[in-house]
Amino acid sequence: MSKALVIAEKPSVAQDIVRALTPVDGKFEKHDEYFESDHYVVSSAVGHLVEIKAPEEYDVKRGKWSFAHLPVIPPHFDLNPIDKSKGRLNALVKLIKRKDVTTLINACDAGREGELIFRLIAQYAQDSTATTRAKGLGKEVKRLWLQSMTPAAIRDGFDQLRSDAQMQPLASAARCRSEADWLVGINGTRAMTAFNSRDGGFFLTTVGRVQTPTLSIVVEREEKIRKHVFRDYWEIRGTFGAAAGSYDGKWFDPAFKKDKSAVDGSAEAEFKADRVWSAAEAQAIADAVRGKAGTVTEEAKPSSQSSPLLYDLTTLQREANSRFGFSAKTTLGLAQALYEKHKVLTYPRTDSRALPEDYLSVVQQTMGMIADEDLPGPLKALAQHARKAINDGYIKPNKRVFDNAKVSDHFAIIPTLQAPRSLTEAEAKLYDMVVKRFIAVFYPAAEFMVTTRITKVPVGGAEHHFQTNGKVLVKPGWQAVYGKEVAEEGDDTTLVAVQPGEAVTNEDVLVNALKTKPPARYSEATLLSAMEGAGKLIDDEELKAAMQEKGLGTPATRAAIIEGLILEKYMYREGRELIPTAKAFQLMTLLRGLGVEELTKPELTGNWEYQLAEMEKGRLSREAFMAEIAAMTQRVVQKAKEYDRDTIPGDYATLKTPCPNCGGVVKENYRRFTCTGKQGGGDEAGCGFSMTKIPAGRSFELAEVEELLQHHRIGPLEGFRSKAGWPFTAELRMVRDEETANWKMEFDFGDDAKKGEEGGEEVDFSGHTSLGACPKCGGHVYEHGSNYVCERTTGTATCDFKSGKIILQQPVPPEQMGKLLHTGKTDLLENFVSNKTRRKFKAFLSWDAKAGKVGFEFEPRAPRVAAKKVAKKAA
Repeated sequence: MSKALVIAEKPSVAQDIVRALTPVDGKFEKHDEYFESDHYVVSSAVGHLVEIKAPEEYDVKRGKWSFAHLPVIPPHFDLNPIDKSKGRLNALVKLIKRKDVTTLINACDAGREGELIFRLIAQYAQDSTATTRAKGLGKEVKRLWLQSMTPAAIRDGFDQLRSDAQMQPLASAARCRSEADWLVGINGTRAMTAFNSRDGGFFLTTVGRVQTPTLSIVVEREEKIRKHVFRDYWEIRGTFGAAAGSYDGKWFDPAFKKDKSAVDGSAEAEFKADRVWSAAEAQAIADAVRGKAGTVTEEAKPSSQSSPLLYDLTTLQREANSRFGFSAKTTLGLAQALYEKHKVLTYPRTDSRALPEDYLSVVQQTMGMIADEDLPGPLKALAQHARKAINDGYIKPNKRVFDNAKVSDHFAIIPTLQAPRSLTEAEAKLYDMVVKRFIAVFYPAAEFMVTTRITKVPVGGAEHHFQTNGKVLVKPGWQAVYGKEVAEEGDDTTLVAVQPGEAVTNEDVLVNALKTKPPARYSEATLLSAMEGAGKLIDDEELKAAMQEKGLGTPATRAAIIEGLILEKYMYREGRELIPTAKAFQLMTLLRGLGVEELTKPELTGNWEYQLAEMEKGRLSREAFMAEIAAMTQRVVQKAKEYDRDTIPGDYATLKTPCPNCGGVVKENYRRFTCTGKQGGGDEAGCGFSMTKIPAGRSFELAEVEELLQHHRIGPLEGFRSKAGWPFTAELRMVRDEETANWKMEFDFGDDAKKGEEGGEEVDFSGHTSLGACPKCGGHVYEHGSNYVCERTTGTATCDFKSGKIILQQPVPPEQMGKLLHTGKTDLLENFVSNKTRRKFKAFLSWDAKAGKVGFEFEPRAPRVAAKKVAKKAA
């Protein structure tokens, strides 16, 4: 009997399909990797199982990247299994090749990425079969298109399977997006790395369609912050007495109109109705109204506010960052655990904030679970709100919540019918957020009374105006679900009453001196918003419309984009702020200077989305799109390859620290810091002092180069790379070069102990604090250069104990070295990075007496469950 193989994107969807088909197709037998009935074999991927790669002859390894090998535009793409998913891929290929399987049904998520996952698996299965090159291995291909996961919706989907021909336009768009990202990322990265490595070393400079515009957003904000001119202004606040009590008001100019033509950052752009730009004028207004009587006009309007919509992943990440300081990566990990491990949330990697229209009954059951279950901890308080939603009939068809048109590959994140058990504190916080939003979205709007009070104080022939705003909650509606949370965040102000026609008197008036503020740095919350709304930055209406639903990246990839930018040292976290590094500014300067600014703009994504949408509608061919991408790739490489000027034009710094050689002015250009003479340029030449900005592929921050020039030493610093691309840590120092009669920079790897062995000078450690006794000879161990060394390693050395301050990119603080010397090992350190795999690992540092050196000690592994069972059985 012939069968159809159904391939879902995730195991949970495969189980949903089996449950839906069982009533119509009979019982499914469960196997390790699939379910099987009389007519169907149901299995699943776990997201992407293969990735595209260039054929071997086009794959130039790191360290050999040069313009000679660029651009890389392969005639076709091979496929490579993703290591962690090889087992699942092999199981699927085996099922695809079964002789009784005559039809393949793509049940991956209903969208471009789901189409790509299936197509690449089928291609891999075909390519791995030498005996046949038939399309789809000679098997019929169908498409199950689901936007709702109710059993009825799944059965309806099987009754309306789409043909392979119908899906070809979407499949073409999916492949084009994947291959175009590869071409731009690989060629852009290799071209910019080759350009930046011309002076030697290996300066890895990654570029990508999503990561580079995202970085550009952060850099442009930082540029505005740096260029901000602080301007003094004054605010005037008055306190007025009425029969019922006192209230405050802020002075404003009712005739003020904002200048829409004002340039961003200019003085005119800072003008506001309540700002006075002269201390004398502000004081004159305050003196004029002090103690004077005024009249009051008041306007009160009812206002309502609906609950925010259900969460998609980006909104969840944004709010979790604002409330708890969770990074986007942390929130995604917690949501994934709540979905996969605890099964209490629906699929989190979604960009939809609505539910399918047939989900009303599922929502009612879920609300019933929350109302009836004895939920643990702080979640118990939510049961009463869920019960009220059920009893008062709040759960009903509503386009804000149930709308098929607003459901994409997945629907909004909501609780499942599974009650939570044994959640960690962080997991419970995130689950609480989702449950509250789920309940609140069905509640009525919150109702307020908003009052605007204008107090007019006549002085001579003029009037001075003061404004006071009040907001009173009349009916809490959905805010009852949040309770104090919303009240604390709100700005409700109840005003004392003023009777019609009542005169009020100014009791006090204050003049506050303030300064304008630069725009705030991005946090992960605000950067996620900027990525999601990047289409608003585009002028072209067609491209803006194409990006309206997409933004930069997808909900599933935005956290990884931010983490990637941090990993590549383009920016770093400081508290909740994201701050771009010198390397980030250098990349933006390079791309602008080379004339390839399209790589920094969201228009690139907008243009792609517009063309891919046209392709999905059958109006644009795959060949035409890819030809345009290849041409763009060649243009980017050519611009970098042919650039022949000494420096890239840009906004460069002048250092505060003078030249170490002649005391002249040191200025920055694209590649170097150079002495420009006593007057800082002009007709006068510098003394010849010059040093690279990127020693061994690591960009200097301005503060670092200032410290190096001032103290002639800095470090140890991380992030240097060898010519082969491997990271290392070292100190830098300035030394006098007698041959050139000038100063030069060189690496100091802390080989002081070795120099001592060769007859170097003995180091005076008096005044230094001993960290403990040397485990080799009992002498004192001190900090020295980039190492911890025994005092007897210098001069005529009698000991060779030495351990680095940074080991495999993990800083080892003095207190941890002290602990190792006293107890034999450090605490568990979590940020070692393997030179072989490039992955982080945790370990203790411990003294290995047998080897006579500091080594790694790993946490004992938890015994496997299977081993426990065997032991129990044996007992």
